[in-house]
Amino acid sequence: VRKDADSSERVLMDMRWGLVPSWFKKDDPSKMLFNTSNCRSDTMLKKSSYKGALLKGKRCVVLADGFYEWQQQSGGKQPYFIYFPQTKDTVAEGKEGDEEWRGWRLLTMAGIFDCWEPPAGGEMLYTYTIITVDASKDVSFIHHRQVRVRGVAAGWMPAILDGDEAIRKWLDFAEVPTQEAVKLIQPTENIVFHPVSTFVNSVRNNAPECLAPIELGATKEVKTTPSSKVMLGWLKKSQEGSPQKKENDLPRWTSQFIHSPSPKKTSAGILQQWLEKEGEPAAKKRKA
Repeated sequence: VRKDADSSERVLMDMRWGLVPSWFKKDDPSKMLFNTSNCRSDTMLKKSSYKGALLKGKRCVVLADGFYEWQQQSGGKQPYFIYFPQTKDTVAEGKEGDEEWRGWRLLTMAGIFDCWEPPAGGEMLYTYTIITVDASKDVSFIHHRQVRVRGVAAGWMPAILDGDEAIRKWLDFAEVPTQEAVKLIQPTENIVFHPVSTFVNSVRNNAPECLAPIELGATKEVKTTPSSKVMLGWLKKSQEGSPQKKENDLPRWTSQFIHSPSPKKTSAGILQQWLEKEGEPAAKKRKA
């Protein structure tokens, strides 16, 4: 890591899900014999796949609309969508009481990334893993420690960074050393959930119907939350416009995990600067 790199600068990168360690020697990353989509928080400083990258400050934040969990029932499994509470922020302009929803608040999940170079040379491959923690009490209600992140059985729930300060500390590898950063990896209770259609059970389905709240039978009804009402209103409003408006307004759920467009060369260059030297990131000079 370059000493003159600004560790507080955030770089948006398109990375592949499933960490490939930089030390992997085979010519094809698909030949890895183990799954690295998720990384358990209690072993991430022990396993070689993650320890090296974590100690070098290769920390990232993964964005998602939310994640799914399935509750075992007599008639099968009922899927639930889990996400941040959504609110309407009051704006200064207009009449008193006017509100404007400023967009969906994405989940911000803690991750680790690495950069792998083919042994024979070629384009660098950036990959990441999502850190998981014990399920929070609310999620445990659905199915204790059996959270699934869109097709991958994580065993636990994603480590969610709640708020700008937590995100800043996790990403600032020079100002916040590894041992302090890992303290941010804790279960959060600041999440809500609602039942959704089994339409989501197929990974081929990526549409608003995957997230829309449904009503369960009277004997097992789940109360509608303010957040789910906001979502339902948003989905209905988005579908009322013209075909062009529909395409622009609806979120693009090509995957439950949002991948950004291909990074600009400047962004890739900044990230590559951070990776030019190995070893524990040098701490910034602290004010006395």
